[in-house]
Amino acid sequence: MCSDCFESLTYNSFIANRIINGVNVYSCGIYEKNLQKLIRGLKYHKQKELAFYLAKFMYEYFSALDINKEFQIVPVPLHKNRIRKRHYNHMELVAEEFSKMSNFPVNFDLIKRVKDTKPQYKLSRSERMKNLEKAFCVDNTKHLPLPVLIIDDICTTGSTFEEMINSLKEEGITDIVCMASSSP
Repeated sequence: MCSDCFESLTYNSFIANRIINGVNVYSCGIYEKNLQKLIRGLKYHKQKELAFYLAKFMYEYFSALDINKEFQIVPVPLHKNRIRKRHYNHMELVAEEFSKMSNFPVNFDLIKRVKDTKPQYKLSRSERMKNLEKAFCVDNTKHLPLPVLIIDDICTTGSTFEEMINSLKEEGITDIVCMASSSP
């Protein structure tokens, strides 16, 4: 990623682009052109150095929002079988970089993916919800005394965020914000 390519990334408006179960969901940009290449390179082509640029894009967007509090960063977890195939969770790498920029702690242990779900991109909204049902497990003993900032790469229907929000709320964790780097 060169500086010209990074500078060509455009931000969405600085408002929640949707609300899921009372939780604001922000989408930093549109999944097209250089942002699409950035995400795909990081996610599918083992270009781990791109995590810095995706985190920077997300952090600059987040910094422009009118949210003045500290968070614990919770990247969307992958199931252990998916990690075995990819060898890493790209959003964990982004969370680590975002943490360096924001000084927010990363919490990898609060919520785990316990169901090996199918890839979401070919599924309808109802199929996504069924696919993700009971996919996450929250360990409330790992909850830090901070609001939760869930981050993901793409928010299409919001079903991943919705299932994570539901799982957290079932455990009494209600101070949540979600942010994806892009939406379609």
